[in-house]
Amino acid sequence: MNSAAWHARIHCGHEVGAGFLVTPRRVLTCAHVVRWSEQDPVTVVFPHARELGELSASVVAHGGWAGGPTDPGDLAVLELERDVPLVPARFAPPDSAYTEPYPKLVAYGFPAGYDEGTLAEYRAVSGQLIAGEWLELVSWQGHGQPIEAGFSGAAATLPNGRVVGMITAASDAPNVLKGRMLPLDVLARYWPELGSLVPTPGHDTDVLRELYALLRRAAGAGRECDPNRMYVDAVGAFGPPLPEGGFHTLGAAAAYVQWEVPDPAAVDRFAGRLRELVDPGPQAPPAAPRATAADPAWAPVVVEIDHSGAGPDQVTVEVSAYRDGQRRPVGTRRLPRTGVRAYVQRRIDEAVAQLDPDAEELVTFVLPREWLNEAVAHWECGADDSTPLGCAYPLVVTDRARHRSGRLRRRLHQKWQKLDAGLPVEVHRVECGSQERPPSLRKRLWDGDAHLAGFAVPPAAAREHFEVGLNVPVPVLVWSRTGCPAAVHGEQPGAGCGHEDPRLAWSEHGQQRAGSGRPHAAVLAEAPSPCPGTVFLDQLTAAVAGVPPAELPRHILSLRMTADAADDPDGHWARDLQLLWDDPRCFPEPAASLHSPVD
Repeated sequence: MNSAAWHARIHCGHEVGAGFLVTPRRVLTCAHVVRWSEQDPVTVVFPHARELGELSASVVAHGGWAGGPTDPGDLAVLELERDVPLVPARFAPPDSAYTEPYPKLVAYGFPAGYDEGTLAEYRAVSGQLIAGEWLELVSWQGHGQPIEAGFSGAAATLPNGRVVGMITAASDAPNVLKGRMLPLDVLARYWPELGSLVPTPGHDTDVLRELYALLRRAAGAGRECDPNRMYVDAVGAFGPPLPEGGFHTLGAAAAYVQWEVPDPAAVDRFAGRLRELVDPGPQAPPAAPRATAADPAWAPVVVEIDHSGAGPDQVTVEVSAYRDGQRRPVGTRRLPRTGVRAYVQRRIDEAVAQLDPDAEELVTFVLPREWLNEAVAHWECGADDSTPLGCAYPLVVTDRARHRSGRLRRRLHQKWQKLDAGLPVEVHRVECGSQERPPSLRKRLWDGDAHLAGFAVPPAAAREHFEVGLNVPVPVLVWSRTGCPAAVHGEQPGAGCGHEDPRLAWSEHGQQRAGSGRPHAAVLAEAPSPCPGTVFLDQLTAAVAGVPPAELPRHILSLRMTADAADDPDGHWARDLQLLWDDPRCFPEPAASLHSPVD
């Protein structure tokens, strides 16, 4: 019959198999049928259209099959040397193969002695996938033509000729008439373009066609977009979570939305976002300003750390993402302090995938006060990526007690409203070895309506002054994590430029810092001139001049990258810059205590 014209016989090296035409130029078959395609030619013959002759073909897509009989992804897409004037195969809905009563499935294969082809009749055993990959088949009548070599790549069709899957394997046991096939949704997992050809219940065919046309255009135009963010945006706040490992391509994300997400509107939303990517529309007027703090473009990823109560070395770490004004928890775990970094590295990637595709990440560490000097900006992105977090994202810290205080959040909100004009602000300096009394500093910051305070030393070296800045409150605090190497301005040991807490005299790698554990006189002789704290404040004042506070996280990212790229990174003034930046409007949910740790 004419409908059988799309059945194909595939030959490559010593392998003979089957295939089926899905577009005028493309044929699907098993990857193992064309395993030798790099050294032997691939030829295709259509037995019901012999006038077309033997056509050469090349492998243009591969499911990733690794070569073993139970390895997944046994799919190859062949491209013929030219279009053929045949009607391609038509597809049935994905669940047609295992809807009660289970229908007869017919396969057209080419076993030894049947160059013209022969038929085998089978049915599905169940709708249960084997290892998430295959449907198991048994003989329709318990006898007849077995599935054997030559049937690999054959279409499994309903009696009406519509395709429901592809034959991939047969049982090796003698007298056992069983086989396996890849159903359509699994085939589409490895070749997403198949999704535009298969009718999917609940989905508009025109929308699916447009979706896959947009995917082709995006690939052809080299458009870049995070498929994980696209997925999260399409399924919404209450949709299925991002699968473990996420998606490596837009096509894989689109196929998952089509086949695995029950809400049909998710496909519409995915297509809409992709349409915006491919057809961005007319150029926006050049006068349009960047969003101000009143309408923050930041999409926070929040890492909150607090004492767990289980012991002095145990903390609770919670990672979450903010989207559409709502917090989306990613993971919570109670850990020893030494395990925090590795956990955060894993979870930040997952949190970023939850953000709106158009928003800019802002990694925010909400820390206990004694952790505020932790070198989180120097933490690497991951085991396979040595990029410092502070050079990969805009990264800020904030004080956990202030983050949870309703009084201070209200005052900060009022201060940021004044900053919405986008005007630069003055750096209120707290000098190295300052003898200013904390009440005097409080009045200075209050009278000056301070929005940015710069400290020449880390928090532990000027604890009372630092607490004044937190509680006035000043929206932005900046300091040098290392400060001066010793007390060089006449203060007592343990005050001023030195580390008040002896634990802070040790670097994150366990190496004693210069100046700790040695007589102050010895260090004084080595102290550089001018004071490094003063140099830091001078450089900071010049670097942030003219920068609106809302832009500081982005600006500090640039400074950190510059320091990291310097010939002498450790000698760059911004190497150990710490930014406490606190706009409560980025975190609209009321702050609450961390819940019991789960993962």
